[in-house]
Amino acid sequence: MKKPFLVICSIVLLACQKQSGSDLKELYSLPKKLKEVSGIAYFPETNTLYTLEDSGNKNAIYAIDSKGKLAKTITISNATNVDWEDITKDKSGNVYIGDFGNNNNERRDLCIYKVAKNQLQNDLAKAEYKISFSYPEQKEFPPKKKEMFYDVEGFFERDGYFYLFTKNRSKGFDGTAFIYKIKNAAGTQKAVKIGEFKTCSNYNHCVLTSATISPDGKKVALLSHDKVLLFKDFKGDLFHKGTQTELNLNHFSQKEAIVFKDNNTLLIADEKTNKIGGKVYEFKLLSH
Repeated sequence: MKKPFLVICSIVLLACQKQSGSDLKELYSLPKKLKEVSGIAYFPETNTLYTLEDSGNKNAIYAIDSKGKLAKTITISNATNVDWEDITKDKSGNVYIGDFGNNNNERRDLCIYKVAKNQLQNDLAKAEYKISFSYPEQKEFPPKKKEMFYDVEGFFERDGYFYLFTKNRSKGFDGTAFIYKIKNAAGTQKAVKIGEFKTCSNYNHCVLTSATISPDGKKVALLSHDKVLLFKDFKGDLFHKGTQTELNLNHFSQKEAIVFKDNNTLLIADEKTNKIGGKVYEFKLLSH
């Protein structure tokens, strides 16, 4: 018998919706060598996922076929994996690596690498360019423990810009997350803060670990260990000004990667921790 489910929503524009645990469908296990998957990008034309691992792992991206088999390993020769936390692609199929993991909020070398689509055919590839960036609001490295707002694990590319969603590591976590915007262009730039919003005040359930936008650009999905936060009905890139819906996955694991498979279907991956996880799941959004 399932435990009763209760959610109280007190924030204006925050809708709550329960989807049963059966809505999260396990597709396959990831290759055993990939224990710390931290992001996924999806190519529908080949039904292939591209993934990567975070700090302490190789400067490589991995192609995974529809059965979960490792189809290709692509080493990026001119990039260093300081802390790769997410991967995304643009409309043309170029891939971007987010080297912006910043657990201690002390990094000064945050960057994004572009890998051109044609490089994905090679075992040894080169990043076409690098975007280095900083947060103008951060004045101390590291900041005070109550102001640890500058870690990021989720981003996506849209219309020539990247959108980054922060992972709040502050003492006294209250669910606050920032959205930063960065132009997709080589060189050094300052990230522009375009908004902020709140998830919930429980770190284990509401800290953000990945981000994705639907192919039609009408939905943004943010991942935590057992929830998806969905933004809809926004204007322009003010995602946080749209309706904010919390979807409970009823499944707790170290989920670190999310991507839209189509406009109403999400693919989610988790890290393998204590023999739990290391899988790819499908989650269909209910019409509402």
